[in-house]
Amino acid sequence: YGHKILLPTDIVAAAAFAEDADHRVVAADSIPPEMMGLDIGPASIAAFADAVGEAASVFWNGPMGVFEWEAFRAGTAGVAAALADTEGFTVIGGGDSVAAIRLLGREDQISHVSSGGGAGLELLEGKELPGIKALERWNDA
Repeated sequence: YGHKILLPTDIVAAAAFAEDADHRVVAADSIPPEMMGLDIGPASIAAFADAVGEAASVFWNGPMGVFEWEAFRAGTAGVAAALADTEGFTVIGGGDSVAAIRLLGREDQISHVSSGGGAGLELLEGKELPGIKALERWNDA
């Protein structure tokens, strides 16, 4: 479709799913088996921020990591900052994304914020949404 897809190249991996877990940055394709990815790393943050800065519009659905814990918030904060700073039209969809943007204090810097993440993605896919269908039937009556 002519769209660029970016995947993380580095990950903040931790030994446990815990706020105070030992963690380090590793290559995305080399996460040690005893660790798990809990955020994107600094190279990925920079790449995503560059792409956001060049975009005319961005739909963001889903935080980059476990943003609720400060040790694993940098990815989400970096992407949120890029969205807040871009000249493009920005949409944040989904409950976790909304919680993250509010926690980071950037909600007023986004063009549109919606808790409808999955439904928003389905709308972009061209799927029929039951709520919209009902409104259309009501409007035609």
